[in-house]
Amino acid sequence: MHNVSQTEAASGMPLTMAERTNFWRDGRFAGMECLSATFRTHEYAPHAHDTFSIGAIESGSQIARIRGSREETGPGHLYLINPEVVHDGAPGADGYRYRMIYPSEALYRDVLEDVTGKACHGTPAFARGTPLDPELAHAFHRAHLALEDNVGALEAEESMFSVLAAIFVRHGSRRISPVDTRERTAVWRARDHLSENFAKDIGLDELATTAGLSRAHLIRAFRKEFHITPHAFLTDIRVRQARTLLRLGRPIADVALDCGFADQAHFSRHFKARTGVTPGQFRKG
Repeated sequence: MHNVSQTEAASGMPLTMAERTNFWRDGRFAGMECLSATFRTHEYAPHAHDTFSIGAIESGSQIARIRGSREETGPGHLYLINPEVVHDGAPGADGYRYRMIYPSEALYRDVLEDVTGKACHGTPAFARGTPLDPELAHAFHRAHLALEDNVGALEAEESMFSVLAAIFVRHGSRRISPVDTRERTAVWRARDHLSENFAKDIGLDELATTAGLSRAHLIRAFRKEFHITPHAFLTDIRVRQARTLLRLGRPIADVALDCGFADQAHFSRHFKARTGVTPGQFRKG
């Protein structure tokens, strides 16, 4: 069985509406990260993943901003978020329960090739982040529940392979890179600098000099391009690096310092704000 971690909300809240998280890595899909969760108060800070984020809400509603566009979604909506796309999330009035998986681009490409029997040229992508598709949302819930219940390999793999292929057939596309401009080149240079030096205490002057823009221009252009501020991006990169180290079993306190956080408490707060689980839950999953 996979490891199960969960947190209950304060006493007095009905059990069915308690805040709960179950996080695991599924060996049948190359260690793909999986999450089922119920949130009433937890709010995700703006963040991105280096994998796809694919899921659906079972009940309630979530208010999310994806690529700078805000939308409230509920049962029947899919979450189809491409790698590196910044998004956040907050509960609607009554909270929400949802299921997510985080397949890498390579894994998703392999799934598509296995199911279709054809080579997948280019990079898979989705045009819309939250399409309404009750049929596929229901199919996704069934496939995800099969993973969570740890059913037999054939049943789980067949179910999830089929739904991922169907989702791409109905909502997928091939990613096209936007045309480069001087400003885009500058902010990507700043982004790369933050990614390569995430453990350092980088100041705005240093970052603006690297980009070749004024400080105000950098902040404005960076947010326009990535829908996140440079500081929020740096924090997200640190959390993403921490995920890698935690998967290796590194001590949480060491990971916090190695990734540029002031202390473990500071690290834990930012980690849960972007993943929905604590560093300890993630490490055990």
